[in-house]
Amino acid sequence: MIVIFQKLMATIIGSLLLGIGVNGFLVPNHLIDGGILGIALILHYFFHFQTGMTMITLSVPICIFASLNERGYFFSSLQGLLISSLFIDLLAPLRNQFFVSHLGSALIGGVIIGTGIGLMLRYKTSTGGTDLIAKIISGKFSLNLALVIIFLDGLIVLAGFTVLELDSFLYSCLAISTVGVTTFLIEGI
Repeated sequence: MIVIFQKLMATIIGSLLLGIGVNGFLVPNHLIDGGILGIALILHYFFHFQTGMTMITLSVPICIFASLNERGYFFSSLQGLLISSLFIDLLAPLRNQFFVSHLGSALIGGVIIGTGIGLMLRYKTSTGGTDLIAKIISGKFSLNLALVIIFLDGLIVLAGFTVLELDSFLYSCLAISTVGVTTFLIEGI
């Protein structure tokens, strides 16, 4: 019972941090993260889709894949996906609350998001996006989780390069690196 409570609290706190990092720092400076969140942010910038709802839509196939390969992560990831998406959409008003430079936003947002993701991964849950795929890949091939996340997220940012301005692209790369390093530090504690 204690383990279930710890996992739930890690999911809630991690999701809250994710919502704060995305809305308080990435979105105001037109930055993206990697993975499903990055794709959802690109769609938000250009089509004004709700970021959280877009994450759910894009993550369903990944959750189904996870249910076939890592059944234990499936339910935790589904829960993490729903709670994270809820916090991202509920905390959208934060987009107009902080006025931080692109550099500051990339670093602060990266640390906040990385802390949230690292906390969730530490308690065997995730947002159901590419961090779930990264967890599966790192486990099967004995690779460092943070490096796998940076690689997968980097692929999304490279795809986003065609729609981002150069400065947003570079600061997004910094944010993703910060997320990856912070995730590694928090998950490994």
